[in-house]
Amino acid sequence: MPRIEPVTAPYSAALQQRFARLVPPDTVPPAIFRAVARNEGLFLHLVDSGLLGPTGLLDRRVLPKPLRELLILRTCVAAGNDYEWHLHVDTISARMGLSAEQIEDTRSEVPSSGLWSAEQLAAMRLADALVRRLAVDDSLYAELRGHFDEPTLIEMTQLVGLYTGVAMLVALARPGRDAYRANKRE
Repeated sequence: MPRIEPVTAPYSAALQQRFARLVPPDTVPPAIFRAVARNEGLFLHLVDSGLLGPTGLLDRRVLPKPLRELLILRTCVAAGNDYEWHLHVDTISARMGLSAEQIEDTRSEVPSSGLWSAEQLAAMRLADALVRRLAVDDSLYAELRGHFDEPTLIEMTQLVGLYTGVAMLVALARPGRDAYRANKRE
């Protein structure tokens, strides 16, 4: 049972308008969106500011879609956020360019070098280091700089941080799993 009961339809006009920006028509918004909407002012601000959009948090279209989605999934794994991992996998991970094998491999302690580029492997190590240790050692930083410029690393770090925050909201609210399963996954 959820700790914070998600808002249910009929939604206020303001919430209905924001949900319409985020999910396809006739789709129930994710439970975590509806739980956060218990603080309607905050939820409206997240959407109106552009921080929350149809592909999740902080999608400024700066990071390549597959890299962005990989960072989100790996952050979910590192933070123990099974709810959000499934939400993304069941709705958009494949559309963002990840294969079924790659999606599953995001859960591996040591990701398969045959499925990922060196850049993607470094990005996963960044998510692991930030979430699990809140530390990026010099060797990882040097590896990352071999693939990414500083503005991109800042963007990646902010994305990991925001999805770590989502893990905290999930831990607090305990939303029930959404029934999307676009990829027919269990």
